[in-house]
Amino acid sequence: MSDVARLAGVSAQTVSRVSRGATAVSPATKERVLLAMSELGYTPNRAARALRNGAYGSLGVIAQQLERTGDALTTTAVVAAAQELGYSATLVEVRNQDPEEISQATQRLSHSAIDGLVIIGIDNASLDAFALPANLPVVVADSRLVGRYPSVVANQIRGMQDAVNHLLDLGHRRVDHVAGAEGSQPASVRLATWRRCLTERGLEVPAAHHGDWTAESGYRIGQLLAADPEVKAVSCANDEMAIGVLRAMHEAGRSVPGDVSVVGFDGIALSEYTYPPLTTVRQDFSRLGHELVNQLVSQIKGTAGNRAHHLVIPTSLTVRGSTAPPRR
Repeated sequence: MSDVARLAGVSAQTVSRVSRGATAVSPATKERVLLAMSELGYTPNRAARALRNGAYGSLGVIAQQLERTGDALTTTAVVAAAQELGYSATLVEVRNQDPEEISQATQRLSHSAIDGLVIIGIDNASLDAFALPANLPVVVADSRLVGRYPSVVANQIRGMQDAVNHLLDLGHRRVDHVAGAEGSQPASVRLATWRRCLTERGLEVPAAHHGDWTAESGYRIGQLLAADPEVKAVSCANDEMAIGVLRAMHEAGRSVPGDVSVVGFDGIALSEYTYPPLTTVRQDFSRLGHELVNQLVSQIKGTAGNRAHHLVIPTSLTVRGSTAPPRR
C-alpha cells in the first residue's frame, strides 16, 4: 500500500479508501491510485482486512441446478444485491440431493472467507446435511428449511390459488395439473394447493402428472393430455413445462385457448412471447434475491432487531391469451 501511495503521489489512507470503494475520493485521484495498483500488481489482502475489521466483505451462495430458470433468476438477483451493498459473492452449485454433496458444499463455504450464507433451491435434502457453524449468519429461500433459519419465500399457495381459481371462475369444471419434480418442496406446495382448490369447489381431482420443470417434460405430458378429449384446462407448476404443453396442444390440433386453457407459474420473460401469450403467476425474483441479501446483511451487522425471520413475497396473476371460458 505504501508503494502504491508513493507511485500515485497520495497518502496510504487514500489508497485504503480507494481499495474499500469509499466515495470520498475525487475521480482523478481514484484513477491515479487504480493505475498505480495495476502497474504494481497490488490487490487488497482480504484476510488481513478481515483480521482488522472482523469482516471479509463476501457472501456465500449455495444453489441447486442453475439451469432451472427460477433458481438462476434468484441467484442472479442475490449476486446483484450483494454487489450493490459492497459484497462479493462466492457461488457453489449442488447438482443433486445427495447428503454428502450438500454437506461438502456447506462445509467448503462455511470454512471460506465469507461473512454469511444464502441457500437457494435445495428442495428435499435432509436438515442434517446442513451442518453449519452456529455463529454463521444464514438465510434460506427454501420452504423445507423454514423454521431452522431465517427465510424469504414467494407466496406459493396464493399464487397457485390464483391460477386454479382463474380457470374455475372462467367456467372450467375440470382442471388438470402438470406438477414439478417429485420431492421438490415448491412442487409439493403447488400440487397440494391445486387439489385443495378443486376439493373446496366440490370438483373431481384428476390424477396429476409429474414433470421435471423442463419444457421437454411438459411437452411429453402435454401429448398425453392432448389425446384426452376431456382435458379442457391445465395448470402447470412452472412456465417452461407450460410452454411444452402449448407445443403439444398445437401439434395435436387442439387450439389454445379455444379447446384448452393453459396457465403457467413463475412469470419468466419468455412467457409473454409464446403463442398465444401465456397466462401465468409472476414471482418477483428480483425482490426475492434482494430481500435475502438484506436479511443476511442485517444478521451480519447485528441490526436484524425485529425484522421478520420469515418473509413472504407476494405473487401476482398475469392474464394473457392462453386462457378463456370453455366452449359450449
